[in-house]
Amino acid sequence: MGLLRRLFGNGAPDGFTGSLEREETVIAHAPVTGGGHLVVTSLGLWVPGESPRRIGWHLISKVKWEGALRVVEASEASTEGPVVLLEDLPAHRFALEDPRRVLRAISQRVEGSIRHRERVESPGVWILQRKIPGQDGVVWQARGDAGVDLGAVREAVSAFAAKLAG
Repeated sequence: MGLLRRLFGNGAPDGFTGSLEREETVIAHAPVTGGGHLVVTSLGLWVPGESPRRIGWHLISKVKWEGALRVVEASEASTEGPVVLLEDLPAHRFALEDPRRVLRAISQRVEGSIRHRERVESPGVWILQRKIPGQDGVVWQARGDAGVDLGAVREAVSAFAAKLAG
């Protein structure tokens, strides 16, 4: 792989200043209006900024086209037993001329990271088992719907964790 990268490059667009991991493969990219690129890789989504950064697939809650690409990133708030509790951060919006290839690649990777999903209707919590890119194994995650109190998420996850323990 090292020789091929030296001969043909890493597939990243010209001007991309992120630092790809050795095993990281570029799948798609698109220029963002106003500068920078969205770069879809095997390990995550690189977003532009003063210093481009990668969001792992397991930390992308939502992605949607709304005249611009809307990406909702989650942060790991805490844990409840074996489950990581996530909180959504404010959405990022990226204006793209042609989002099709990038949107499809992002959606495939986000969905592909999910091994199991379960819905707890009351209070409104998604519990997911996800693969973390570049690592062995899976992680359990829980994310409450918009407006659901973190305490209510904890209660739902506590019951789920007890069920997992058997």
